[in-house]
Amino acid sequence: MIVRYHRVSTHHQTAGRIEIDKNDYDKEFFDKISGKVNFKDRPKAKELIKLIEQKKVSEVHFLDLSRLGRNTIDIITTLEWLEKQEINVVIKNIGLETMPQGVKNPIAKLLTGILASIYELERQNIMERSAQGITAYLARGGVLGRKKGSTISDAQFMDKPTSKKCLELLKKGRTIRECAKICDISTRTVQKVKKIAEKLEQ
Repeated sequence: MIVRYHRVSTHHQTAGRIEIDKNDYDKEFFDKISGKVNFKDRPKAKELIKLIEQKKVSEVHFLDLSRLGRNTIDIITTLEWLEKQEINVVIKNIGLETMPQGVKNPIAKLLTGILASIYELERQNIMERSAQGITAYLARGGVLGRKKGSTISDAQFMDKPTSKKCLELLKKGRTIRECAKICDISTRTVQKVKKIAEKLEQ
């Protein structure tokens, strides 16, 4: 089975992207979710993984490399797992195949590693520019945070994909700093996850 996986953060990003050559695939998986979420934690990606584990998929197409994960580590981990499953990964925008006709492409691993690092650097640059924009906004008297009266329960907070991943890492013995780095969150958020988890276990 040849399938295509696609992810966007908002619905308006889909226009013109997923209609092209859609009839070339046996099945399509589409996640509308933040790129900060690890590939294996995305709803539709989970469905795809299940089919792959059942040996029903031979080839997976992605629009670009950044759709495979949230950062370089996640992208490389996803690619390595797909390789172990003997899945040919096709990156459409650069015409790259990792295992054409079942044979490993020696250039693919090097190129995907370089591109994954570039995507992550680009994302970090965007975050830095956003931080600068927030600083300027605050300097003009802007206010951040939830509106007064809005709340989120401990259960809702712990149900977030990032919180689940963080808790999983904490249970494996990772330090607060390591969890913050891997999950791309602040150490304060990690401490909150730890505190709520301990309270819910009581």
